[in-house]
Amino acid sequence: MTGQRDSRHDVLFEPVRIGPLTTRNRFWQVPHCTGMGYRHPRSEARHRGIKAEGGWGVVSTQETEIHPTSDITPANEARLWSDADIPALRLVTDAIHEHGSLAAIQLVHNGLHSANRYSRAIPLAPSHAVLDCDDPVQARGMDTADIRAFREWHRAAARRAREAGFDIIYAYAGHDMSLLQHFLLARHNHRTDEYGGSLVNRIRLFREVIEDTREAIGDTCALAVRMAVDELMGPDGLQHDAEARDIIEALADLPDVWDVNLSGWSNDSQTARFSDEGFQEKYTAFVKSVTSKPVVGVGRYTTPDAMVRAIRSGHLDFIGAARPSIADPFLPSKIERGEVDDIRECIGCNICVSGDNTCVPMRCTQNPTIGEEWRRGWHPEIIPSLETPESCLIIGGGPAGLEAARAARQRAMDVTLAEASSIWGGRVTREAGLPGLATWARVRDWRLWRLQNMPNTELYLKSPLTAEDVLDYGIAHVCIATGAKWRRDGVGRVHRRPLDFPDPDRVLTPDDILLHGPSAIKTSGPVVIFDDDRFYMGGLIAEQLARAGHDVAIVTPAATVSPWSEHTLEHDRIQRRLIELGVGIVPLHQIDRMDDGTLSLACIYTGRTRTVPCATLVSVTSRLPDDGLWSDLVTRREDWADAGLKSVNRIGDCLAPGLIAVAVQSGHAWARHVDLPEEPLPLREDIAALS
Repeated sequence: MTGQRDSRHDVLFEPVRIGPLTTRNRFWQVPHCTGMGYRHPRSEARHRGIKAEGGWGVVSTQETEIHPTSDITPANEARLWSDADIPALRLVTDAIHEHGSLAAIQLVHNGLHSANRYSRAIPLAPSHAVLDCDDPVQARGMDTADIRAFREWHRAAARRAREAGFDIIYAYAGHDMSLLQHFLLARHNHRTDEYGGSLVNRIRLFREVIEDTREAIGDTCALAVRMAVDELMGPDGLQHDAEARDIIEALADLPDVWDVNLSGWSNDSQTARFSDEGFQEKYTAFVKSVTSKPVVGVGRYTTPDAMVRAIRSGHLDFIGAARPSIADPFLPSKIERGEVDDIRECIGCNICVSGDNTCVPMRCTQNPTIGEEWRRGWHPEIIPSLETPESCLIIGGGPAGLEAARAARQRAMDVTLAEASSIWGGRVTREAGLPGLATWARVRDWRLWRLQNMPNTELYLKSPLTAEDVLDYGIAHVCIATGAKWRRDGVGRVHRRPLDFPDPDRVLTPDDILLHGPSAIKTSGPVVIFDDDRFYMGGLIAEQLARAGHDVAIVTPAATVSPWSEHTLEHDRIQRRLIELGVGIVPLHQIDRMDDGTLSLACIYTGRTRTVPCATLVSVTSRLPDDGLWSDLVTRREDWADAGLKSVNRIGDCLAPGLIAVAVQSGHAWARHVDLPEEPLPLREDIAALS
């Protein structure tokens, strides 16, 4: 899989001067949250160090709170409240410098985004305002003494960041989560003094903090400014062809580098369902025309040709990335070595984002080692070979089975992979056919490509196996990855017992739609989707059927459609799309009964019923493991040893249905630990801190 770098990609490996520093290439891992932060400093350091090892010329940590009045607990970002925070961040810079990359830090005061639940400080904002979270708390408008104090907090944090070893210090005005941006925005800044009113006045604090930061970091560090250039709100927010342009023109040459993007976070980190590679270019392309300083930009770039185009067109000097660097920390190295086909491309699902939004170490659908670098010692490119390689039989070619086979072969095991159907990929292949999810097929394609290029690997389609077959083959390690099926009986979070559907032919599941598309609907009349899964599936099926011309309504016991998609930053876009497609939305209801042509619903709070027309019901509730083969083998456990079987395990949805990311990690963990009697416990930093 090694090759020679394509000369067209040479531009990506040119060094670039930023202030007093020179980067080793044009790859810039922009600040992004990991869910590890100040509570898991060793995990954070190891994660960033692997990015540097993978070739990212600049590696940034996540946003770093500068003061107790910027406390966003329970979110777990970085902190520089005092000198006591320096050692944890020194772990990060040491890990990055070990591989020759520059370390960057994004200093932040979150202003009216800070509820200060831990510090209990009164939140601060340009003007008196309610917070932008659900806490029944208001921020007080800052007086001039507060502004002077804030400037000193920022200076002190910049000095501490330099002491911690960071090479690049950010001043941050983005994502509608920064006090500096709040001062820039007329909707937040209602002041009438020299810091409010006109744009010149609203820029004043931003200018002062940039100048303060320059003074604090001296002439050995570079100064970066990260700013949103559009909020996709029209005149109600920053626009790239209006005030945002004016701001950058006014401050054009003050920093050493501009890092530009969209605001808020759900705009900046749009999923592939709602955006394409390079989607930010039309908003950020103007920046280089108004500054002489280098520019970093993002857009979920995964292909080197798109990166080169962005550089050659004069749009960017650096390819910024968060999610692509998570899916493949070695993306730059693979391009440099001419191994472009080996890039594990981001699928744009935002499962990584959900980690930060649920305040836990993030995970990735494509890269099962993310978040496990320190606590399990997992490396994204290296798995130690078995001392005595053995053979394995993996049954099921979905995401869990494909990853298990790939990782097992990396450990020098002889691999036989058997799939009962005529296609590889399992649920990934089926779900990639839903609107906007085509990139999800990358989970299948990357693993299948690797397996097809590995020796001692046998791949079989149309190969259903019985327990007798497995015993007859006598392969040492058996891994069952046969997936799961959606339930047809309505059992889920609300209905814990099967529902009585008098006409089951009118009841479909997502499996029916995934296999046959809209043609699965055999009856004319309204379609009702009962969504108790609460993530993406119900809304996507509603969208697909509505686009096919069906009269669709979606009923959910939740307050909104797809509520868990808040964690993947898709929630608002999902609601908007369904409404625009004319999908009826009935929240806060469960199924009471199904009659001929109607569905009776009950309010989850009062029990009061209402009736909606329903010719076909699509039940999106929960899934059952397809574990018949496992059960058959368990009944013959006494025959395992005689047949030469050393281990038999279930992985992925066959063990317990969940996210695709969980299935992939399940397959990876099985291969990592196949030679051990049981899976080892991960290291814990809370215990390490007390030891």
